[in-house]
Amino acid sequence: MQNTQILSTQPPPPDSALPHRPVRSVRAAAGAGPGGQPPRGRALVFDACQVGVVLRAVLFVEVVVGVGAMYGASSPSAWLASLALLTGGALPATLVWLVTACSLKTVLQRLSTAQQYAAGVLLGAVAGAYACAMLALVGLSASPPWLASAATGALLAAMLVAALVLRARGRTPAATTARLTELQSRIRPHFLFNTLNSAIALVREEPAKAESLLEDLSDLFRVALIEQGESTTLAEEITLARRYLGIEQVRFGNRLQVQWNLDPRTDSARLPPLLLQPLVENAVKHGVEPSARGGKLRVLTELRGNRVVVRITNTLPPKEGKPGRHDEPSTRGHGIALANVRARLALLHDVQGEFTAGVQDGLYQVRITLPAADPTSQPTSRQRKAPRGRGDPRGSSRRGVVAPTEPTPSKPHEHPDR
Repeated sequence: MQNTQILSTQPPPPDSALPHRPVRSVRAAAGAGPGGQPPRGRALVFDACQVGVVLRAVLFVEVVVGVGAMYGASSPSAWLASLALLTGGALPATLVWLVTACSLKTVLQRLSTAQQYAAGVLLGAVAGAYACAMLALVGLSASPPWLASAATGALLAAMLVAALVLRARGRTPAATTARLTELQSRIRPHFLFNTLNSAIALVREEPAKAESLLEDLSDLFRVALIEQGESTTLAEEITLARRYLGIEQVRFGNRLQVQWNLDPRTDSARLPPLLLQPLVENAVKHGVEPSARGGKLRVLTELRGNRVVVRITNTLPPKEGKPGRHDEPSTRGHGIALANVRARLALLHDVQGEFTAGVQDGLYQVRITLPAADPTSQPTSRQRKAPRGRGDPRGSSRRGVVAPTEPTPSKPHEHPDR
């Protein structure tokens, strides 16, 4: 990972450094591929390749097995024994069904809707027979109920396919777009209100700088409020966050210190628009503004396997009259930003998008984990270098010292008022 440490002391980069954002929409509905693009060919009735689908399918089958084990169980110990026996066959069979359905995704896509339903049920019958064969192989069943096992597998597969179809209908491109648009329309007035408050505060404190700040705000609004579709890249979100922090730098001066540790391999990761700006705004509002001495803010991005981690940390203001001890944020919010970020991240990436926030080791930390972009959809090296010019915060203007690697943090406790 390429780490750079920058203590922010300059105004935001010029407008020419901002990347051009074409109006586009990247779908994230059921049946979409890893890069968020819709599949080719006919519509896929159910997609067994998503992590969330796998978890829900295993949980669903285990609940059914648990309920079924109750029949004929005379005591809790007998129920546990029956549950263990049935799970030993049902769980591998479920995984076989999921892996097979995922592997045959391209083939299923060529079939009609009715044929896809039939294929899912048929795979369930085969998986049920497989479970029966496993139990017979280890000698747990003297007379294997092949027909009953196949029928049970087909029934469970039919129920699972129906559930996936209903879920997919709720996550169609139109429904996803409508919900994301609704959430983004909620965050934009919040964004406008708070940035204008920063300008008003500077007008009172330093009127000479107010005109320049308002011009920068105009440029920021023009970029931030453009219609971006359902998702944008992490590189564009970083650029917007840097521009916002540059405006706050004019207001707070040396009280605001910003450190950037950016991994260029994460630039193409997809996330909802206006996701990072409310988080860095929160960090300034609760970590820098209440303290007379100011505070420090750190933004880190890194690639861990096929996952992208974004971490935003800020210092907390010391307790009044108690040096060395830090208090919870004194400015109470309404949870709009964090709740909105969490909802949009879950809508775009489902269970693959993780969000945690809370106080850890005297610092407030927000951590976002999302899937890395599909390498096949990433631009070439020539395309990546093209937009980086003078003033581009992610180009040749980087400077500083490599920061030490952080230890893996423990799970923070979320603060309800942020």
